[in-house]
Amino acid sequence: MPDSANTARNEKLKQRLRFYEDLGLAPFYRDRVLASPGPVRPELLPSAPVPASPHTIEESTLRKPALMPSTVPPAASSGKPVQPISSGPSLFDAASASAAETLTQIRDDLGECTRCKLHSTRHKIVFGDGSQKARLVFVGEGPGADEDAQGLPFVGRAGKLLTQMIEAMGLKRGDVYICNVVKCRPPGNRQPEPDEVAACSPFLFRQLDSIKPKVIVCLGATAFQTLLGTSRSISHYRGQWLDYRGYRMLPTYHPAYLLRNPAAKADVWKDLQKVMAELGLEVKKKAK
Repeated sequence: MPDSANTARNEKLKQRLRFYEDLGLAPFYRDRVLASPGPVRPELLPSAPVPASPHTIEESTLRKPALMPSTVPPAASSGKPVQPISSGPSLFDAASASAAETLTQIRDDLGECTRCKLHSTRHKIVFGDGSQKARLVFVGEGPGADEDAQGLPFVGRAGKLLTQMIEAMGLKRGDVYICNVVKCRPPGNRQPEPDEVAACSPFLFRQLDSIKPKVIVCLGATAFQTLLGTSRSISHYRGQWLDYRGYRMLPTYHPAYLLRNPAAKADVWKDLQKVMAELGLEVKKKAK
């Protein structure tokens, strides 16, 4: 008969195996123990001494466990790896859903930005203007002198033309959202440099994700290239529907370009008519 020490060790081992069975781990430890060609090495089992041979363990302790359907799928009884059952959204999905930002929160995070050298020459940050619930967003390049003075996007000559374009679509300026790639005026209205775009564009991306518009209209090459991540000319894609992270995006010419090249207004109006059709707005025909 086994001595009392062996009996105590066997009882401890039985208890530990039952605990593993309750966790659904029986297929893994059972295969390892029963397939072992030699004596079981106690140091390989966690904190519990084991007998010299698995045959000293009662057969009833090694039978297949009765797995609970609510915790382990039936496939576990076959010895196959158990696949987790998804009973709802993952933690990552839940975190993403709870991380929705408002435009006000994004503006607060931007603060009195000093992330690039443009802050040293600006007067006001030009964050954006319009409706948080806009179905249509216009994205330009950066503020000009008038915008820098007032803190609002597209309020100069190009801005007045953009307002006319919006109204020609049957909308009001307050129905849409207007913003730029960079939020501070580049000196002399020069094109934003790559490091300036890199510092500021994350706030643009967050603005778009906050609004979730149905259509994004890129005004000019800088907006188009930033959102699409390309260096190609806008002339290759102007007036074509593109995809930006699931949003419908259409590049067209910047209003400032139209002021210099009035003949291009006809092309831009064709582009805006495509946007109107996408949004379900009435496209008025010219009177004969």
